[in-house]
Amino acid sequence: MSKIPIILKREFLSRVRKRSFLIVTLLVPVLISIVLAISIWLSLQENQKQHILIVDDNYPVFQQIKNEKGLSYYYQDISLEKAEKLMFLDGSIYTGILYLPENIMASNASKLYVKKQPGAITQRRIEKQIENIIENQKLLYNKIPKEIYNKINTEFHLTPFKINENGEESKINSDQAFVGFGFAILIWFMIMMYGTMVMRSVMEEKVNRIVEVIISSVKPFELMMGKIIGVAFVGLLQVLMWGILSSILFVAIQFFFIGSLDLTSLQDIQTTKEVGRVNHTDIQVLLQDPNFILNRINFAVMIPLFLFYFLGGYLLYAALFAAVGALIDSESETQQFVTPLTLPLLIAYVMAPGVINNPESISAVFTSIFPFTSPVTMMIRMSIGVGDSGGLPIWQVLLSMALLILTFLCIIWLASKIYRAGILHTGKRPSFKKIFSWLKNA
Repeated sequence: MSKIPIILKREFLSRVRKRSFLIVTLLVPVLISIVLAISIWLSLQENQKQHILIVDDNYPVFQQIKNEKGLSYYYQDISLEKAEKLMFLDGSIYTGILYLPENIMASNASKLYVKKQPGAITQRRIEKQIENIIENQKLLYNKIPKEIYNKINTEFHLTPFKINENGEESKINSDQAFVGFGFAILIWFMIMMYGTMVMRSVMEEKVNRIVEVIISSVKPFELMMGKIIGVAFVGLLQVLMWGILSSILFVAIQFFFIGSLDLTSLQDIQTTKEVGRVNHTDIQVLLQDPNFILNRINFAVMIPLFLFYFLGGYLLYAALFAAVGALIDSESETQQFVTPLTLPLLIAYVMAPGVINNPESISAVFTSIFPFTSPVTMMIRMSIGVGDSGGLPIWQVLLSMALLILTFLCIIWLASKIYRAGILHTGKRPSFKKIFSWLKNA
């Protein structure tokens, strides 16, 4: 066991000193920041001036349509054919034609002809104005006063709360699960990336016969554990650097873009009611809002548990990957072994939407406790809270963590037997019967 730190150091330094490690470490935060910057830039493009020519077959019913920020309307009593000619005249300012057909009151539908496809925000803002006018016209036709309608019109909201046997209430915020899903995807990606790194390292040493020299002074178990833990430290260092660099770049993007971003135009396409009711025009104020989704996440709990499930999941699967690397001699054979091993992770990923919608279903509870799927599913469930905060029962989290540790120890024991026998096996790939005999006799 005293030689594990030496192997760990060698594995760690041999990887962090590579140019590819530095490139990937710097490139991932930059790519994330570019995606974020492009998203903000596209939001700003939605605010560019649009000039819409309105053709109303019910003229002048819709003449009260009003200009908005970034949207100018030109209301004329003309035909659609004439409007199309006007839009394509040289020097025309019109960017689109809003055609309101004669049967619009019955069909509740119209057409928007544009030179370029409009964004979702622009389209929703146009729809909102037309909806209000149609609604008012129907009230007039049915002789219903607007004041009476406003009193009758009801927007119902159902807010779920959890209550315990002591009568304590806590609000359920299931949309927080999307943040947990982000953590889960990161764990899934890192387990696959670093697990594959361990497998290839073992396979390369076996193929190049380097391992025959190494195990003359190092036990196979020490070699395997040194590789697994060394790559784990590489992963933790990379995650730490990604977090620091991403935070720096995010602040830089805020500094350059936020001053010109108007969030009020985004309200109509928000997916959650809490965010949809925000009236801020400054994203920095939004980020300080206690109802904002990120501010409802207990990161003091999520981040340590993220590190635990990343390490636990990685160590579990890395041991299996190391065993696979000891069994095979070529890259072409890896898929036959890797696919069955990673199937539980794939199942957890496929089941993620169901867990987000119902984090306390039987399948969600089972997959969050089952060790081979818990690193993904438990991160989604824990984002809604743990214990007295109205989230998961603490016993489920503790049971999940305990089973992950116990399973890892068992897998390490089994994988070490396969590794010890398979690392020196060359030629024909061992059969499952042969592998079973290694496990039985080792």
